Amino acid sequence: YKMKKILITGCAGFIGFHLSKLLLDKKNIVIGIDNVNNYYSIKLKEHRLKILLGYKNFIFKKYDIADFQSLDKIFIKNKFDIIINLAAQAGVGYSMKFPEKYFNSNIQGFFNICNLAKKYKIKKVLYASSSSVYGDNKSLPVKEIYKTNPLNYYAISKENNEKTAEFFSKIGNTRFIGFRFFSIYGPYGRPDMLIYKLLNCHEKKEIFYLNNNGNHTRDFTYIDDVISIIYNLINKRLSKKSEIFNISNTKMIKLKTLINLMSEKNIKPSIKMRGFQKGDIKDACGNNIKIRKILKNQKFTPFEIGLDKTLYWYKNNKKIF
Repeated sequence: YKMKKILITGCAGFIGFHLSKLLLDKKNIVIGIDNVNNYYSIKLKEHRLKILLGYKNFIFKKYDIADFQSLDKIFIKNKFDIIINLAAQAGVGYSMKFPEKYFNSNIQGFFNICNLAKKYKIKKVLYASSSSVYGDNKSLPVKEIYKTNPLNYYAISKENNEKTAEFFSKIGNTRFIGFRFFSIYGPYGRPDMLIYKLLNCHEKKEIFYLNNNGNHTRDFTYIDDVISIIYNLINKRLSKKSEIFNISNTKMIKLKTLINLMSEKNIKPSIKMRGFQKGDIKDACGNNIKIRKILKNQKFTPFEIGLDKTLYWYKNNKKIF
């Protein structure tokens, strides 16, 4: 494995931080970009960045990927072996209120990345899509070949990324690999995601509003599995120039079940049931056979083990939130 120079966008984000750290530990040079927006705790993002800045092979630029000029400057100065695009405006409900933020970051920003990859002849771009592109699919677990049906602007922006990647794979020499992530969780996770919302409501004695009376199901995928998959695909040569993979545990967990598991571990926020929220997906579960065929011995962390690790981490780091 020879050392690479890698551009990671969204390096202060949850997945971006973990991946940057792994690549730095493996002695690669990582140039990280993040606009450190306030969609969720800036304190948490800065905490992650501080850890990355402890590595001498890490360079950070506070840029927005929607800003083509700033990005271009980085490409002029560096010859990247690979780009990993994890920068995006996240959140489903939020996209109902502020679609323009999703257009700038997710659509314009990703277009800029693809355009620069073509201009500077970058061999490979790995990027985050989302399981939300499937919409509410009745036949679960969903496979990559299923028709997409985005129900909110966040999902629309991610579907657009997949089509944009496919287009650029045809007009240039860059190869693209997209990841449809299913409910990623783990240490340093996002406070707007379910597990941390429950933990923070418990901690701050706030009310947790449970949509659809807790009858949603999700496919929780542990962060270490996610970054090991991305890492292993960096050097994999795939036959198609544009490929998409589900990154999922293929286990359906009812949100009620998750809440019961947490209350067994003495995390008991006060919960208020409420109805179904617009743009929400009722059930999500991804088939992971395609990625397991490519990466023969990829392991997936059982949910109870991943949850224990997450809770243990939170107990020792709750001050960051």
